[in-house]
Amino acid sequence: MTFTEFTQTLTQPQPPTDVHPVLQALWYDANGQWEAAHNIAQHREGEPRYDRLHAYLHRKEGDRFNAAYWYRRAGTSFFNESLDEEWQMLVTQNL
Repeated sequence: MTFTEFTQTLTQPQPPTDVHPVLQALWYDANGQWEAAHNIAQHREGEPRYDRLHAYLHRKEGDRFNAAYWYRRAGTSFFNESLDEEWQMLVTQNL
């Protein structure tokens, strides 16, 4: 699946089932379902992909302190670009 194909699924009623769970979480996030996305991030805490997702979600929530914790857990620095750019980067990394 390409980035464009993934973004085309955002109009569907449910996320695609044949993609990585992090992509499903990003689908939920893009569709205003933060809690569903967060549940996926929490489900596999301690795994870098999920911790990185967790960081993004808390940054989007406006909780910079908690986001910084999750960025550290994921082994990456705080993302200082726009939320849209971070979402796009995460999608691309998890395709």
